[in-house]
Amino acid sequence: MFSNIGIPGLILVLVIALIVFGPKKLPEIGRAFGRTLTEFKSATNGLVSDEKDKEEQNNPVLTTGEKKLDKSSVS
Repeated sequence: MFSNIGIPGLILVLVIALIVFGPKKLPEIGRAFGRTLTEFKSATNGLVSDEKDKEEQNNPVLTTGEKKLDKSSVS
């Protein structure tokens, strides 16, 4: 995401943010942004684990010695 900005561009963005928000508000904004990212990450991890659980329920893993029953051969 930030690969095209580079170090000088990143420093410029930080200086502009410092001027606009001030030194007192900048840490608060950073904390809020960090909390938002953490919450988003945990929510997406929950979605991914839910999908894996559904797949395992629909397609259970066969253990050694078990055979999958072919529904077309059973009358």
